[in-house]
Amino acid sequence: MAAALDDVFGWELLQVGAWGGARELLRAGRTRRQTLLSTPAHAEGADLIAHPARLPLGSDCVDAALLPHTLEFAFDPYAILREVDRVLTGEGQLLILGFRPYSLWGLRARYSRVGFPPGMRRLLSERLVREWLVLLGYEVVGEQRYLYLGPWSRGLAKGEGGGRMLRAGLTYPLPAGAYLLKARKRVYTFTPIRPRIREKAAVIGGLVKPTTRSGT
Repeated sequence: MAAALDDVFGWELLQVGAWGGARELLRAGRTRRQTLLSTPAHAEGADLIAHPARLPLGSDCVDAALLPHTLEFAFDPYAILREVDRVLTGEGQLLILGFRPYSLWGLRARYSRVGFPPGMRRLLSERLVREWLVLLGYEVVGEQRYLYLGPWSRGLAKGEGGGRMLRAGLTYPLPAGAYLLKARKRVYTFTPIRPRIREKAAVIGGLVKPTTRSGT
């Protein structure tokens, strides 16, 4: 996670949704300030308590946002993305963590009665999240797969040990269970198109130059 935040600068990094140790993921932030926003159910260690789809922040005030599995626990994940887009500044960066549906973690979540980790509503594939980002005007600038540990690993089912979840998978036999997408908010300026001016007839000595067509 530290590597993903290496080029994330500015004044404010906002984490929407608690995951792992209270501020474990924010420790690698290189912005001047790091803010953790969470729901009342996970208020411990949070700086702000609010619903992720109704952020108590002004528009264009955050330089970067981090969503650690936040969308998968939401009733309307796209609404959260739109709200985060509202508070992000132009050229701001957005980092999204998600579980891969076709992995051991995805299979465990799919066949669990209460969701796995508990409370998960829906698995969102990398492709779907990419499509949402493009629709909102973002450019995906990076992608990383992680979580080469099985879903039976102690503590991870409750979102604990966030640092361990981000290990590289070079020495693990299992396929990656999760992904990280990194995107940048693009702001495009529209150049007005000047209307074409009709070509004026060539004038010779104050008279209109006759055409070469002969009348009948």
